[in-house]
Amino acid sequence: MSSRVANLLLNNNLISQEHFLVFKSRQKDSGNSVVTDLAKLGVVSEDQIASFLSTYYGIELIDLEKVEVPEQVLKLLSPDFVQKYQVLPLSRSGKTLRVALVDPSIDFVLEDVKFITGFNVQPAVVTETQFLRAIERYYHLGGTLDKILKDIGDDSGVEVISDRNDAELDKLKEEIDAAPIVKLVDGVIADAVHRGASDIHFEPYENQFRIRFRVDGVLSEAMSPPTHMKGAIVSRAKIMANLDIAERRVPQDGHIKMKFSDRTVDLRVSSLPTLYGEKIVMRILDKSNLTLDLATFGFEEKALADFEKAIRLPYGLLLVTGPTGSGKTTTLYSVLSRLNTPTVNSMTAEDPVEYNFAGLNQVQVREEVGLTFASALKAFLRQDPDIIMIGEIRDLETGSIAVRAALTGHLVLSTLHTNSAAATISRLIDMGLERFLVSSSLNLIVAQRLVRKICTKCKTPVEVHPEALREVGIDPDSVKGKTFYHGAGCLDCNNSGYRGRTGIYEVMPVTQKIREMILDSSNTYEIERAAIKEGMFNLNMSAIEKFKRGVTTIEEVLRVTGEA
Repeated sequence: MSSRVANLLLNNNLISQEHFLVFKSRQKDSGNSVVTDLAKLGVVSEDQIASFLSTYYGIELIDLEKVEVPEQVLKLLSPDFVQKYQVLPLSRSGKTLRVALVDPSIDFVLEDVKFITGFNVQPAVVTETQFLRAIERYYHLGGTLDKILKDIGDDSGVEVISDRNDAELDKLKEEIDAAPIVKLVDGVIADAVHRGASDIHFEPYENQFRIRFRVDGVLSEAMSPPTHMKGAIVSRAKIMANLDIAERRVPQDGHIKMKFSDRTVDLRVSSLPTLYGEKIVMRILDKSNLTLDLATFGFEEKALADFEKAIRLPYGLLLVTGPTGSGKTTTLYSVLSRLNTPTVNSMTAEDPVEYNFAGLNQVQVREEVGLTFASALKAFLRQDPDIIMIGEIRDLETGSIAVRAALTGHLVLSTLHTNSAAATISRLIDMGLERFLVSSSLNLIVAQRLVRKICTKCKTPVEVHPEALREVGIDPDSVKGKTFYHGAGCLDCNNSGYRGRTGIYEVMPVTQKIREMILDSSNTYEIERAAIKEGMFNLNMSAIEKFKRGVTTIEEVLRVTGEA
C-alpha cells in the first residue's frame, strides 16, 4: 500500500499530524505494509481504511468471505503479480474483469491488469487481512510468512554448530540478532497471535523443519522453512526466552513478553531435545482473549445454577478436572474474578502463573527451591486466607492440606487430571485420602472439555446419517425432521468450517446421596449413574445438546467425547 493513503487519511482528519509523523518514522524501517503500520498506531483500523478508500474513490467495498472465485479467473493473473501488487481477480463478465484491490491509489496497477489480460477492469476495495487470507486459499501463498522467507532466501547466513566456546556463542547471538531470522521468528509469532492460535510448534525432522499452529484445539501446518535454517530459528527462539543456547541436551523452560499494537502477549516457551534437534513449543497467553463471564462458557442451565451455588458457599473444596488445554485454569480464574472483592483475601499457587490479576496474591511454584504446591498451601494458611486456589493437586500431601483447609473455613479451588467428575473421587482416594475426608470436604466437581463451534459465516444445513446419530447415542426417530448444520468453509475460518470453541461440562454437586455413596465405597460408575438421576449431564450428553442446537457438529462430538 502506498504512502499516499497515509496522506489522504491525514488530509481527511482520520489520523492526526502527530500520528502521521510517528507513522512516517516507523514506515522507513518496519518492512510492514502501510495499512499494518497505520493500524499499529491504534487510531484507525484496516476496516476504517478500506471504508474510507471505497468512499473516496467511489468504488465498491466487498467482503471476500462471501465471494467464490472461479479457477479460470484466478489463472488470468500470476501469483507473483497478485501478491506483489495486492490485486485479486474476482469474476469476468464479457470483456470486463472485476478485481479486488487493497490500495486503489496505485494508478498503474489497473493499467497493468488491463494490459496483461486484455479486459476492461472494474475495481473494488478489500481489507488487507481478507486479501492475505484469499491468496493463501486460492494461490497457496503464505502471505506474510512466505514474503519473509522469500526475503531471507536460501542462505540465512547463520548456522548453529555444536561444541562452541563462550566467545563463539556470543558471536552467534550477535549473528542471530542481526540476521533476517529475527524477522521470520517475529513474523511467525505475530501470525499465530493474529490467527488466534494457542500454541506454536517448531519441529525439526531429518529432512524437514515444520512450524505448526494449534487453532481451536487442532494443529495445522503454518509453514516449512528450509531445513538448514532450523538451528538459527531454534536459537533465536531460545535467546528470546532467555534460555541457554549452548545447552541442547536437557529440556528448558522460559518466558517471552511481546507487545502487539495496544496489547501485550505472554509466551511460555519449552525446549525439548529430539533426535534431529530441539523442538520448541510456545504457549500463547493473550489476556485480551480471556473471557471470564461464566454465562458465556457454554454451561447448561442446571449446571450453571449448581456451579454458581457452589462458589457462593463460604468453605469447601471445588475441583475442576480435564486434560491439558481443556480450559480448567480459565474456569478457576472466572470464579476468582467473580469472588475477588476488597473484602476477601484470595491467594493462588500456580505452575506457572498464566495471567496476572489485580487484587490476587499469586505465587509462582518453584520446586527447585522447595516452593511446592504443598509448601505454598501451608504458608497460605498462616496468611489469613478466605479463598485459596491451588493450580493442581498432584500428591497426597497437597491433597491432605487442601482437604483440611476446606474443612476449616476456607473455600479451596483446584484442578485434577481425571476423565470424568465421578472418577475424581476415586483418584483422590487412590492418592491415600480418607473417604470420610473426601466426603466431608467436597462441594462440587466439574469435568470439562472444549469443542469447536461451527463458523457462523459459512454455517449450512447438512444431512446426518442415522448410523452416525446412533454412534453418539441419539435415536434417529427422536430427531426426525430436525435440521443439523456444519461449516462449509470460508476465508473467515480458513476453510476449516469451525471458528472459536465452547465448553462442554459435567457439573456434579456432591449431594447428601453422593456423600453417602463415597462412604459406602461405591464405584465410579455407580456414583455417575446416581448423579445423572439427580439431573447431571455427563460430557457426552452436554456435547449432544450443543450438536442438536447447531453449535457444533457430530464429528466434534465424536472427536472430543469418543463415546456413545
